[in-house]
Amino acid sequence: RLGDYHFVDTNNKPVSLASYLNKPLVISLVYTSCADICPMVSETLANAVDVARDAFGDESFGIVSIGFDARNDTPSRMRSYAASHGINISGWTFLSGDAATVDRLSRDLGFTFRPSPQGFDHLSQTSVIDTDGRVYRHIYGADFEAPLLVEPLKQLIYGGCIEMSSIDGLINRVKLFCTLYDPASGKYRFDYSIFIAIVMGALSLSGIGI
Repeated sequence: RLGDYHFVDTNNKPVSLASYLNKPLVISLVYTSCADICPMVSETLANAVDVARDAFGDESFGIVSIGFDARNDTPSRMRSYAASHGINISGWTFLSGDAATVDRLSRDLGFTFRPSPQGFDHLSQTSVIDTDGRVYRHIYGADFEAPLLVEPLKQLIYGGCIEMSSIDGLINRVKLFCTLYDPASGKYRFDYSIFIAIVMGALSLSGIGI
């Protein structure tokens, strides 16, 4: 479980990490002077977020990028980083923090980084956090397929209310199993084939019964 750490956004407004946990949260740690890996992570993540938002809605989950180079990843640098990589997605916040806070969060996430002649050597890691503030899934690598992010989000968004005794729970259970990835389009869609199979099976059983 993550601690309730405090950061500042690109407008220098203080924010609490706990304030994002009313829904699933995606966390990406980057540093703004990175020339190759961090931009690839952020751009890959942006594509996956577009797929997830298309499937679940714009308000279904939050996302933050946090600069781990505490000395240099200032709010203005984080703002410039987002703009230079074309990231303008609602609900995606870029945050800066002090070195002690970044170190504690990194330990919670299992994220490692160390100074190197080129800047930093670090993991390429994207983390999915549940609404209790617990790490639910890590996605490793700078270039990953959208389902690696979307599937755990789907489980958290639709799997959080699955009581079969309620209408909402039943609907979420159906969405959980019937929202499927279409590799041809690169998007998620609702698969109606299970209902067709149920109807055909019921008709067949009725015919046999008659």
